[in-house]
Amino acid sequence: MSDEAVSPAGRPAARPRWRPGLLLAACHPAPAAAVTAFAVLLAVGSGRPAGAVALTGAAVAAGQLSIGWCNDRVDLARDAAAGRADKPLARGAVSAPAVGAAAGAALVLAVPLSLAAAGPVAGGAHLAGVAAGWAYNLRLKGTVLSWLPYAVAFGLLPVFVTAGPGRPWPAWWVTAAAALLGCGAHAANVLPDIAADRAAGVLGLPQRLGRRRSAVLASGCLAGATAVLVLGPGGPVGAVGATALAVASAAAVLAPAAPGRWPFLGALALAGLDVALLLGRGTGRAA
Repeated sequence: MSDEAVSPAGRPAARPRWRPGLLLAACHPAPAAAVTAFAVLLAVGSGRPAGAVALTGAAVAAGQLSIGWCNDRVDLARDAAAGRADKPLARGAVSAPAVGAAAGAALVLAVPLSLAAAGPVAGGAHLAGVAAGWAYNLRLKGTVLSWLPYAVAFGLLPVFVTAGPGRPWPAWWVTAAAALLGCGAHAANVLPDIAADRAAGVLGLPQRLGRRRSAVLASGCLAGATAVLVLGPGGPVGAVGATALAVASAAAVLAPAAPGRWPFLGALALAGLDVALLLGRGTGRAA
């Protein structure tokens, strides 16, 4: 299929006009906003000054925008063939060159913002995470290694947010839990679309496993992240930690066997619990 956008009915779409709102809608705005908000809150919790927090948020936003736009541009033909009316690019409301240019511009902008926010080492960690997101879009999405970019990107995010010149890196259990959170988020994210993805030839790890085993993978990774966050710092678990472990264990056992959208909703609830724990525990920075 050519890059010319088509309507869901299969007819050539009207020539797209410049509409910033529709262009923004093509960047996967909800995940981009969620990851950016998480990074900002983690930066605030780690004691970064206001200027560094702002730069951190801008860098993460730029990276997420680039990944989202890249994803829709790469998937244009598949989305158009599937009649994805929810995607502005697939229905011809924005042009492929505009989305491609936006992805490239956001990627370029992420470089100086990342380096300014955290220096060359920690800033480079963020750029490695962004590169992992692009690798997912361009190649790994349809392979058994589809989970790897999520593990890398999520695992490196606390490094970027909290480290930098004169600042220690986060504790091991923070990066481990973040990587598990990324893997669980990947498996959970595709749960509602596994059948459609397999029909379209998208065969990442969750699609190869199927819905039931992918639900087990999602809840298992997310429950593992909970355990790492509760037990990793050492010391007494406490009432909050014990409750979190009990809830995560129950969800990991019950959610995959639940009907309909419940496995997906259960995974989302577990992910929310892990994010809350990660923000509450802090980065466990060693002096």
